[in-house]
Amino acid sequence: MLRRGTASARRRLRNAVGALLTRAAPVALRLLPAISVVPLRRDGMDPIPRLGRLRERSPVSRIPVPLRAGAWLVTGYEQAREVLAAPSTTFSTDYLNFARAVGLPSQNHPGGLGFTDPPEHTRLRRVLTPEFTGRRLQRLVPRIEAVVAEQLDALAEQSGPVDLVSAFAFPVPSLAICELLGVPYEERADFQRLSTSRFDLADGANAAVGAVESGVDYLLRIIRQQRVAPGDGLLGRLVRDHGDEFTDRELAGLADGLLTGGLETTASTIAMGALLLMQNPELFEQIRTDDAAVEPFVEELLRYLSVVQVAFPRVALKPVRIGDREVKPGAVVVCSLSAANRDPALRPDADRFDPSLPSTRHLAFGHGIHRCVGAELGKIELRAALPALVRRFPHLRLAADAGSLPFRRSSIVHGIDSLPVRLGPPAG
Repeated sequence: MLRRGTASARRRLRNAVGALLTRAAPVALRLLPAISVVPLRRDGMDPIPRLGRLRERSPVSRIPVPLRAGAWLVTGYEQAREVLAAPSTTFSTDYLNFARAVGLPSQNHPGGLGFTDPPEHTRLRRVLTPEFTGRRLQRLVPRIEAVVAEQLDALAEQSGPVDLVSAFAFPVPSLAICELLGVPYEERADFQRLSTSRFDLADGANAAVGAVESGVDYLLRIIRQQRVAPGDGLLGRLVRDHGDEFTDRELAGLADGLLTGGLETTASTIAMGALLLMQNPELFEQIRTDDAAVEPFVEELLRYLSVVQVAFPRVALKPVRIGDREVKPGAVVVCSLSAANRDPALRPDADRFDPSLPSTRHLAFGHGIHRCVGAELGKIELRAALPALVRRFPHLRLAADAGSLPFRRSSIVHGIDSLPVRLGPPAG
């Protein structure tokens, strides 16, 4: 029989995890033990120092939560890579196993690739992977470049300080996903509104959840239209080639997963990448004038920022050793991608941003079978957006004190909520 205190702690844990899964992060974080939220906290663009100290002390640390099999936080690069690469017979990401481990209702399955195991994960990923090859995505490059140019034109028409987050960082990936999916032009304003509202918690968690549900309903309507007249985008091709294999809701879930995984992450990287450039004049000028500098800059930016701070939680299916720790079946294992990507084992002086050094095997997109399927699309958007921004506005500069910028303090996807900038040369 459980003691009253343990039962109460488990109830708080279930409430916290449930809130996190519905994006009610401010509620969730107050309910979790301090060590649990360390990998979600930042000091500007950097993980808080405590996370690094935790990694130095032990790259695999116990999380003090009241779960029968325990929970672990992995902060070391090699250990995180090992967990992420492990087969699904060792670690499961299936939501049902996770829900069972933490005591959540099993019927609230969020769907998508991240919370599924093979063979279901294999079935879903098999139809998406061909759409994200470099060759297929190259056909999108001219339209993505056109989207960037259109947003820069719109920026140039504004006077006074401009919020680079709302006016540039979010519209670019939102419209790029429209291009990928094949959302009709007349639908794109609605698509942008629904896609960005899901990330706005100003009206509370219920409003954000409602926006997600509205987005799925919207995508269902688009899928049904594509069933009647398939277009040239990804949704049209999926309907033509795999329409008999998937229900409308499954196809809408795949599209929604691409939206969730590809919008906020890319927008955050664009915004903070622009900030980093404004704070480093020499690097700003290099990206503005040297095409060859762009690709290594983007790779280092992905590693350094690691905007997706933790990977999908794993549940151990059998006894397993991670580093020097013995992990029991049923234990929850969380990998901190931001800590792993700043580990000196990956690169000496890993807390320093330096695109001149050789590229690393960073974990910004995860690793193994759950590595982000849209990784290459995200890179294409970053390679298009950031150089074009500084070339169009060579006098781009902050319009606020850097210390006052509203970085997210605790979030699964790190970012900055607004970035006021001036576009033209200083007066006088």
